[in-house]
Amino acid sequence: MSKSILTLKLLSFATVALFSFSASSAKAQDVAEITLTADKVQFIFDIKEFTVKAGQKVKLTLVNPADSVTRQPHNVLIVKKGKKEAVGALANAGLADADFLTKKNCIPESDDILFHSNLVLPGKSETIEFTAPSEPGDYPYLCTYPGHWILMNGVMKVK
Repeated sequence: MSKSILTLKLLSFATVALFSFSASSAKAQDVAEITLTADKVQFIFDIKEFTVKAGQKVKLTLVNPADSVTRQPHNVLIVKKGKKEAVGALANAGLADADFLTKKNCIPESDDILFHSNLVLPGKSETIEFTAPSEPGDYPYLCTYPGHWILMNGVMKVK
Protein backbone atom coordinates (compact mmCIF):
# COMPACT_ATOMS: atom_id res chain seq x y z
CA MET A 1 0.00 0.00 0.00
CA SER A 2 1.40 3.38 -0.93
CA LYS A 3 2.25 5.95 1.72
CA SER A 4 -0.33 8.44 0.40
CA ILE A 5 -3.17 5.88 0.49
CA LEU A 6 -2.21 4.85 4.02
CA THR A 7 -2.12 8.51 5.11
CA LEU A 8 -5.53 9.09 3.50
CA LYS A 9 -7.01 6.05 5.29
CA LEU A 10 -5.60 7.20 8.65
CA LEU A 11 -7.00 10.70 8.12
CA SER A 12 -10.40 9.25 7.19
CA PHE A 13 -10.40 7.07 10.31
CA ALA A 14 -9.37 10.01 12.52
CA THR A 15 -12.12 12.20 11.02
CA VAL A 16 -14.78 9.54 11.62
CA ALA A 17 -13.54 8.94 15.17
CA LEU A 18 -13.48 12.68 15.92
CA PHE A 19 -16.99 13.15 14.49
CA SER A 20 -18.32 10.20 16.51
CA PHE A 21 -16.74 11.55 19.70
CA SER A 22 -18.13 15.05 19.07
CA ALA A 23 -21.63 13.73 18.37
CA SER A 24 -21.71 11.60 21.53
CA SER A 25 -20.30 14.48 23.62
CA ALA A 26 -22.97 16.82 22.26
CA LYS A 27 -25.68 14.30 23.16
CA ALA A 28 -24.33 13.94 26.71
CA GLN A 29 -24.26 17.73 27.10
CA ASP A 30 -27.89 17.97 25.95
CA VAL A 31 -29.07 16.19 29.11
CA ALA A 32 -29.90 18.51 31.99
CA GLU A 33 -28.97 16.78 35.25
CA ILE A 34 -30.75 18.28 38.26
CA THR A 35 -30.56 17.17 41.89
CA LEU A 36 -33.31 18.26 44.29
CA THR A 37 -32.63 17.60 47.95
CA ALA A 38 -35.30 17.67 50.63
CA ASP A 39 -34.31 19.88 53.55
CA LYS A 40 -33.37 17.98 56.72
CA VAL A 41 -35.60 20.11 58.97
CA GLN A 42 -38.20 21.99 56.91
CA PHE A 43 -40.60 20.79 54.25
CA ILE A 44 -38.78 22.56 51.40
CA PHE A 45 -36.54 21.63 48.48
CA ASP A 46 -33.03 23.09 48.32
CA ILE A 47 -33.70 24.48 44.83
CA LYS A 48 -36.66 26.78 44.19
CA GLU A 49 -36.20 26.80 40.41
CA PHE A 50 -34.15 25.35 37.61
CA THR A 51 -34.09 25.99 33.88
CA VAL A 52 -34.09 23.53 30.99
CA LYS A 53 -34.47 23.89 27.24
CA ALA A 54 -37.75 23.05 25.51
CA GLY A 55 -37.60 19.41 24.40
CA GLN A 56 -34.39 18.73 26.36
CA LYS A 57 -33.74 15.39 28.05
CA VAL A 58 -33.80 15.78 31.82
CA LYS A 59 -32.46 13.53 34.60
CA LEU A 60 -34.00 14.73 37.85
CA THR A 61 -32.78 13.13 41.07
CA LEU A 62 -34.70 13.54 44.32
CA VAL A 63 -32.57 13.03 47.43
CA ASN A 64 -34.11 12.55 50.87
CA PRO A 65 -31.24 12.89 53.39
CA ALA A 66 -30.54 10.04 55.78
CA ASP A 67 -30.21 12.50 58.66
CA SER A 68 -33.64 14.03 58.06
CA VAL A 69 -35.09 15.30 61.34
CA THR A 70 -38.65 14.91 60.05
CA ARG A 71 -38.12 11.28 58.88
CA GLN A 72 -40.83 11.95 56.27
CA PRO A 73 -40.97 10.43 52.79
CA HIS A 74 -41.09 12.86 49.84
CA ASN A 75 -41.80 12.71 46.15
CA VAL A 76 -41.56 15.20 43.32
CA LEU A 77 -44.17 15.83 40.66
CA ILE A 78 -43.86 18.22 37.73
CA VAL A 79 -47.25 19.53 36.70
CA LYS A 80 -48.77 21.60 33.93
CA LYS A 81 -48.43 25.37 34.04
CA GLY A 82 -50.71 26.95 36.65
CA LYS A 83 -51.79 23.61 38.18
CA LYS A 84 -49.79 23.53 41.44
CA GLU A 85 -52.76 24.40 43.66
CA ALA A 86 -55.14 22.01 41.90
CA VAL A 87 -52.73 19.06 42.22
CA GLY A 88 -51.86 20.09 45.80
CA ALA A 89 -55.54 20.10 46.75
CA LEU A 90 -55.89 16.59 45.28
CA ALA A 91 -52.90 15.51 47.39
CA ASN A 92 -54.54 16.80 50.57
CA ALA A 93 -57.78 15.04 49.63
CA GLY A 94 -55.78 11.83 49.16
CA LEU A 95 -55.88 11.24 52.90
CA ALA A 96 -59.42 9.96 52.42
CA ASP A 97 -57.99 7.10 50.31
CA ALA A 98 -56.44 4.27 52.34
CA ASP A 99 -54.01 3.45 49.49
CA PHE A 100 -52.82 7.03 48.86
CA LEU A 101 -49.87 6.97 51.27
CA THR A 102 -48.80 3.44 50.36
CA LYS A 103 -49.73 1.89 47.03
CA LYS A 104 -50.26 5.22 45.23
CA ASN A 105 -47.02 6.87 46.48
CA CYS A 106 -49.05 10.04 47.22
CA ILE A 107 -49.57 10.61 43.50
CA PRO A 108 -53.05 11.99 42.85
CA GLU A 109 -54.98 10.87 39.80
CA SER A 110 -54.81 13.89 37.50
CA ASP A 111 -54.10 14.68 33.85
CA ASP A 112 -52.28 17.78 35.15
CA ILE A 113 -49.31 15.66 36.27
CA LEU A 114 -46.57 15.48 33.63
CA PHE A 115 -43.80 13.54 35.43
CA HIS A 116 -43.32 12.09 38.90
CA SER A 117 -41.12 10.09 41.21
CA ASN A 118 -42.33 7.61 43.78
CA LEU A 119 -42.12 8.37 47.49
CA VAL A 120 -38.49 8.46 48.59
CA LEU A 121 -37.70 7.43 52.16
CA PRO A 122 -35.00 9.15 54.25
CA GLY A 123 -31.55 7.99 53.17
CA LYS A 124 -32.76 7.14 49.66
CA SER A 125 -32.92 8.83 46.27
CA GLU A 126 -34.70 8.30 42.97
CA THR A 127 -33.89 9.55 39.49
CA ILE A 128 -36.57 10.13 36.89
CA GLU A 129 -35.80 10.77 33.24
CA PHE A 130 -38.08 12.68 30.91
CA THR A 131 -38.17 15.10 28.01
CA ALA A 132 -39.01 18.68 28.96
CA PRO A 133 -42.20 20.05 27.43
CA SER A 134 -41.80 21.62 24.01
CA GLU A 135 -43.80 24.67 25.07
CA PRO A 136 -41.78 27.28 27.02
CA GLY A 137 -43.13 28.41 30.37
CA ASP A 138 -43.06 27.84 34.11
CA TYR A 139 -43.92 24.29 35.17
CA PRO A 140 -44.39 23.86 38.94
CA TYR A 141 -42.89 20.96 40.86
CA LEU A 142 -44.07 19.87 44.28
CA CYS A 143 -44.07 17.13 46.89
CA THR A 144 -47.57 15.69 47.17
CA TYR A 145 -47.23 14.00 50.53
CA PRO A 146 -50.35 15.58 52.10
CA GLY A 147 -49.65 19.07 53.39
CA HIS A 148 -46.07 19.25 52.09
CA TRP A 149 -46.85 20.90 48.75
CA ILE A 150 -47.71 24.27 50.28
CA LEU A 151 -44.02 24.95 51.07
CA MET A 152 -42.28 22.13 49.27
CA ASN A 153 -42.46 23.35 45.70
CA GLY A 154 -40.59 25.20 42.98
CA VAL A 155 -40.58 25.93 39.27
CA MET A 156 -39.01 24.21 36.27
CA LYS A 157 -38.52 27.02 33.76
CA VAL A 158 -38.64 25.80 30.17
CA LYS A 159 -36.92 28.16 27.73
